[in-house]
Amino acid sequence: MNNEEKNTYVKKQITNALLALLEQHEFSEISISQITAYAKVSRNSFYRNYADKEDILLKYIRRLFLDWDAEYKKQSQGSNVNLYGSLFRHLSDNKEFYLLLKKRNLFHLFLAVLLEQAGPKSEYDNTWAYITAFIAYGTYGWIEEWVARGMQESGDEMAALLVSHGIQ
Repeated sequence: MNNEEKNTYVKKQITNALLALLEQHEFSEISISQITAYAKVSRNSFYRNYADKEDILLKYIRRLFLDWDAEYKKQSQGSNVNLYGSLFRHLSDNKEFYLLLKKRNLFHLFLAVLLEQAGPKSEYDNTWAYITAFIAYGTYGWIEEWVARGMQESGDEMAALLVSHGIQ
């Protein structure tokens, strides 16, 4: 393996280790040593790639979000219905992960990534920043409540609910 392949392997092992440990333990109970032992990598490998445990999850959520965004843009038809339908399907496809985040009181990390990717930016004028914040936090509210209720409806059903309440 070249260095890039090794680094990709190490990151995958660390991410998988943390996710497996989260299934059994609260986030605060998991140590870096446990993660590296489970992943069979060194602490140096951990700190070469991550600042802390939370960074693992942030980077994983960011990757999921960016993968979804790239896929959506390939087949985008430009409407909010399609955007939200695609987003809720993505969340459904990764249901176990998002439910685990919620169970371990880590769903705020999803909000951080959502705001980073789709929230207001400092370069926006005030009006556009307020509108963007309203949309991003409103979207998060729908998602967070849906996840909190166990993601009972399908992604398509969630998109249909939004449409039935005026989101076009």
